[in-house]
Amino acid sequence: MKMLENTAPASPDRAEATRQRILDVALRLFRTMGYQKTAVADIARELGMSPANVYRFFPSKSAINEAIAARMLAGLEAGAWAIARGEGSATERLARLVRYLHAQEIELFFHEKRLHDMVTAAMAEHWGVVERCIRAITEAIRHVLMDGMAAGEFARLDPEATAVTIRRALMMWNHPHQVAECLARGESTETLAAALEEMIAFILRALRADPPA
Repeated sequence: MKMLENTAPASPDRAEATRQRILDVALRLFRTMGYQKTAVADIARELGMSPANVYRFFPSKSAINEAIAARMLAGLEAGAWAIARGEGSATERLARLVRYLHAQEIELFFHEKRLHDMVTAAMAEHWGVVERCIRAITEAIRHVLMDGMAAGEFARLDPEATAVTIRRALMMWNHPHQVAECLARGESTETLAAALEEMIAFILRALRADPPA
C-alpha cells in the first residue's frame, strides 16, 4: 500500500529546511541538465516527493529559478560590499570592485556555463532578483564614490548619477550576454582584462579631484 505524503503544515524551521533542500537539488540539476531542461518533476524525483509537494514550497518553476538566482547573486553582492567597505583608499577600492565584478562574470562563464545561461536569461527578462542585484551593485559603487569625495580623492559629483554611469560604462565586462559575445568573436580573457584596466584608468582620471590652486 502506497504511503500518503504528509500534508500537515510544517513548522517554519522545518519548512525553511525543506525549501533549502529543494533549492540544493534544483541547483545540482541546473548545473548538470540546465535550468530550462530541469522540470519540477525531476526535482521532486530526486527528493523522493511528489511535484505537488514541491509546489507547496514554491508556487512555480519560475519561483525556483528566481530563488536559485537570488542565492547566487547574494554571494556577488556580499563580495562587492566587502570590497566597498574594506580597507584601502577609495581609488583602490573602486578599482578592486570593478575587477572583482568582471572576475566573477568570467568565473561563471567558464566554470558554471549552464548557470551563466540562466543569469543571461534573467537579465534579458528583467527578473526581480536581478534588478535588486543591480541596485545593490550601484549602491556599493556609490558608497565608494562618497568616501572618495569626502577624502578629497574624487571631485564633487552627484554620487547616485555617477554610480549609475560607471555601472553602465562597465556593461561590456559584466553583462553575461556582452561577455559571451566578446568571447564568441574570438577575444581572449586577457584582451578583455587589458581593456578593463584601460577603462578603470579612464574612470579614475574622470573622477579625480582637481589639485588645489
